Amino acid sequence: MTTDLQTTNKSISEPLGGTPAVSRPPGPKAVTRRPMKQRVRSVVKHVLLIALSLIMIYPLIWLVVSSLKPNAQIFTDLSIFTTDLSLDNYVEGWDAQFLPFHIYLMNSSILVIGAIIGNLISCSMAAYAFARLDFRFRNLTFAIMLGTILLPFHVVLVPQFILFRELGWLDTFLPLVVPKFLATEAFFVFLMVQFIRSLPNELYEAARIDGAGHIRQFVQVTLPLMVPALATTTIFTFIWTWADFFGPLIYLRSPENYVVPQALTMFIDGQSTSNFGAMFAMSVVSLIPMFIAFLIGQKFLVKGFAKSGIK
Repeated sequence: MTTDLQTTNKSISEPLGGTPAVSRPPGPKAVTRRPMKQRVRSVVKHVLLIALSLIMIYPLIWLVVSSLKPNAQIFTDLSIFTTDLSLDNYVEGWDAQFLPFHIYLMNSSILVIGAIIGNLISCSMAAYAFARLDFRFRNLTFAIMLGTILLPFHVVLVPQFILFRELGWLDTFLPLVVPKFLATEAFFVFLMVQFIRSLPNELYEAARIDGAGHIRQFVQVTLPLMVPALATTTIFTFIWTWADFFGPLIYLRSPENYVVPQALTMFIDGQSTSNFGAMFAMSVVSLIPMFIAFLIGQKFLVKGFAKSGIK
């Protein structure tokens, strides 16, 4: 009986081929080779990314360093490593134009605030209408709205200029702010439509059961959940409006109404010596608000695009 049990255990422990299975521990090369390759690959990837990042931000670093150099050394010494640095260009550039530079910063701020408020109100309402309301020719209207994204700005420039001239709005901020309250930014409308469509329908069904109309659904249900899309619209509107040069160049004529991009061009004189040091210094000052806006809202940018389905 004991012999039969030993024979049975031996047959169970042996494979079908009759050769006993021997478990061999993996060699040291099999254990360490793959992590070593991954480590080397990761180091190479990070080195390349750092090198590309330095190449991309080199113009910005050069701008900051050049704003601290004397005018005579800006284009003769292109190195970013120098010891002859001072803040004279910032002091000179602040009062180098007809008005102190803070006037132009304030004009740009007023323009940006008006554009942001207009886009947030009008684009969110238009997006809710396209996403939640059922009306005739909704799909056709939405397609026409999206088609305006492909329409160059220069096509409507002359008709808009004539219209605003007849209204007496030239040399004011109205031509640059009022259209924002009419949902003219199709990209933001499309962004918000995609975001609203991603919200669960059960929320709106529960609101309708509680007796909420479309106004309450928009204010109490949609807007609180649209914070990422609204933040994305705010950041892009801020950056695009703050850096816009062509629009203010067309409609603003008086120096007291100039915005930052127009003020920076006044440092360049084609007939006499240009003050590049002061221009670079004020360029750095004008970039600070955009960097702050982007750093504060970068997490909302990712959420806004991720939840709206835009890749």
